[in-house]
Amino acid sequence: MLSGPVYASDKSSKPAEEKKTVNIIVNINKAAAEEIAKLPGIGEKTAKLIVEYREKNGGFKKPEDIRRVKGVGKKLYEKIKGNITVEDETEKKK
Repeated sequence: MLSGPVYASDKSSKPAEEKKTVNIIVNINKAAAEEIAKLPGIGEKTAKLIVEYREKNGGFKKPEDIRRVKGVGKKLYEKIKGNITVEDETEKKK
């Protein structure tokens, strides 16, 4: 019989938030809910609310406007602000 601490090697035991890719930039004015849900702290429900807000209000003028969406507060915005944009890379170069 084994003695001592036992460590699980199953990676699925990590919280979903830790598994999300953080080295991505998502254009919140164009991305589908599935892509937005890849952001840390954003689940499917919040991603859908972001898309609904965008469609209803004609998009986001600046990244911090995402805070107007229910479920996206200051803390979450601080976590994702480096991963979101409201313009395409091609638009930035003009």
